[in-house]
Amino acid sequence: MTAKKQVLITDHVHQCLIEGFQSDGYEVTHKPKMTLSEVHDVIHMYHGIIVNSKIICKKELLDKAIQLEFIGRLGSGLEIIDLDYAVSKNIAVHSAPEGNCNAVAEHAMGMLLTLFNKINLANAEVKAFDWNREKSRGVELSGKTVGIVGFGHTGSSFAKKLAGFDVKVLAYDKYKTDYTAGFDHIQESNPEEIQKHSDVISFHLPLTEETHFMVDQDYLMNCKDGVYIINTCRGKVLKLEDLLFAMSIKKVAGACLDVFENEKFETISLSEKVVLTKLFQLDEVIVTPHVAGWTHESLRKIAETLLFKIRG
Repeated sequence: MTAKKQVLITDHVHQCLIEGFQSDGYEVTHKPKMTLSEVHDVIHMYHGIIVNSKIICKKELLDKAIQLEFIGRLGSGLEIIDLDYAVSKNIAVHSAPEGNCNAVAEHAMGMLLTLFNKINLANAEVKAFDWNREKSRGVELSGKTVGIVGFGHTGSSFAKKLAGFDVKVLAYDKYKTDYTAGFDHIQESNPEEIQKHSDVISFHLPLTEETHFMVDQDYLMNCKDGVYIINTCRGKVLKLEDLLFAMSIKKVAGACLDVFENEKFETISLSEKVVLTKLFQLDEVIVTPHVAGWTHESLRKIAETLLFKIRG
């Protein structure tokens, strides 16, 4: 009897992914609390592995993966995988940005509306029996110009959410052309025009050498005065120390941050903690713990997308 091929799943996934692999004849090991060092010890046994951000699939791990045929990335963010080396070893790499792009777009929309309408502040004050309507007076999104940097799955999904808000959208994607067809409210633009004219700029980029700290002091100083910044992609796209400075001089009016340079808060340095503490004290900053794509629906969509791609 031929032994079944083995798949290792190292994070929480929807049950449909496990059941799908089993129906395809795989034996599935599901260990969502598995550490990177533990994966190194057993990777030689597996023909497939499903990972999230904690399992870094670089050369050292891939050299031990003597039977590995595929890597499935839950969501996007392929910077955790040495893609070229995987290809050289005939290991297929699949990601599922389609699975959570709507969730990210809705979250970005919610953060922006919360910030503009001061919902977080009003909520806290009313619950404290403080009735201060004037202090909670908001700003309307209608009539504003929104810049979208990166027009892939999440960027385009965010643009769709903006369609009913009477805004002008300026979109830029370095690796695409003619990508705004079918969007009457979107204009294909360039980085300089987005910085010059946008009241809000939302980033939807992968983390690469090119995008690492792309949004720094120089970038922010070349933006329109009073711009609002949204980052739901990767923390190291935006240099938080420079954001803090730009907010201190009112160059940036507010920020919505779902991602951070260092998301392991137990390991942050003193300097990182100082910057974060100052940002967290600002009413004009809305923060969430990297959950923009983290919905009940996206959990299933990501699983279904990965399974479809792996099946080919």
